[in-house]
Amino acid sequence: MAVLPKAPPARAKRQKRPKRLKPPGRRRHLIRRLRPMLRPRSGHRLPRELRARNVGRLAAGIEGGLLGPAFEGLLQRIEQSPIYPGNRIAVYLDGDQAFSAIEEAVAAAEREVLLESYIFKDDLIGCRLFGALAAAAHRGVAVRVLADGLGSASTRTAFWQAMAEQGIEAHLFHPAFGGLWYQPFRDHRKILVVDRRIAFTGGMNIGQEYGSPSGARGAWRDSHLRLTGPAAWEMATVFCEGWERAGGRPFELSPMVLKAAGEEGARVLVLDARPMRGSAEAISTLTAIAAAARARLWITNAYFAPGHGAVRVLARAARRGVDVRLLLPARTDVPIVRHAGHGFFAALLRHGVRIFEYEAAVLHAKSLVADGYVSVLGSTNLDFRSFLFNAECNLVMLDHEVAGTLEQAFENDLRSAAEVTAAAWRGRTLGHRALDRVCRVLSPVL
Repeated sequence: MAVLPKAPPARAKRQKRPKRLKPPGRRRHLIRRLRPMLRPRSGHRLPRELRARNVGRLAAGIEGGLLGPAFEGLLQRIEQSPIYPGNRIAVYLDGDQAFSAIEEAVAAAEREVLLESYIFKDDLIGCRLFGALAAAAHRGVAVRVLADGLGSASTRTAFWQAMAEQGIEAHLFHPAFGGLWYQPFRDHRKILVVDRRIAFTGGMNIGQEYGSPSGARGAWRDSHLRLTGPAAWEMATVFCEGWERAGGRPFELSPMVLKAAGEEGARVLVLDARPMRGSAEAISTLTAIAAAARARLWITNAYFAPGHGAVRVLARAARRGVDVRLLLPARTDVPIVRHAGHGFFAALLRHGVRIFEYEAAVLHAKSLVADGYVSVLGSTNLDFRSFLFNAECNLVMLDHEVAGTLEQAFENDLRSAAEVTAAAWRGRTLGHRALDRVCRVLSPVL
């Protein structure tokens, strides 16, 4: 008969320690250390459900729309980027005020000034800003200037040489005639970052037409903003991308400690892109905003030559009962792009999108505001060039106060605009129709 081995004496069961409950609100004080890296990273592929063709269905089903907590999660899934809390934002609709604020920030710089602009002219405004940058460099501030080689082609070589003599490191992005293969790819960003805590961006280049007081002869209608807060650090990271591409000496960017939540101010997503990085994510982000809007979607854009996909997104929103309005230029410096946009007016009007053309000045602003809460402001135009060939930077801002400011600006601009009605549009001349049709076909290469 087999004898079973004796079982070891039973051990007293070890009692599990009760889980320590986190006090309410503790999550708001959690922190993250962010490495200075571009988001989304190069080579990132969007999952199928987050691509522009499909993301609208996800966004439309979010409870509460743009104000629902799930909307922020969707943005972060698309962009693979944090949403930075605690940013203070001032919006400038007047060029003179914007450049005064820029000069003031440069004058107060203690360690670093990073300036990136598609156009940097050597006119009155450009020379004023050059003086502020030179004074900062004399104080020992590291001043780095990046301008696009094509956008700034009219600026004299002596101007850049004078910067070097004053201790400013300046570079041109893809100089004209530098390399034919790279000529289509331009740096269209408008970024200024001071001490990695204050940043400016928007539609304004550095030139007299952008920096003149509103209403002055030759002044353009544009929008810009000043941001103070953690999102400025990521804009410095974005600057590094173009800087190193243009041959600038690399410089160190330290990691940033970011609180998870709980700070007052706007919540900001930095929406940046360049060819082969971030363009698909930017398109999906804008599509998601339009699809999640419930009441209003008001867009101001300077160069409107969209594809059929963008027209479908706007038409779907209008058919859902959203008040979709486009404010576009009646006066422009690039008439061919205006006519390319005209080629899509009939379809937009048919689906209930309201279109207005601004008549008081050349319209150069690029902004979007939806449901009094989500705003987008930056350098991106709604055309093929911005999404396929340009480096761009925009801010997606989740804040009622900023949205209220941009909604008020939109309503003020409508007073200087004429609405395009379906009946009037059908009555335009045959020559106008033919030009619209040709430019619409050419829109992918404009």
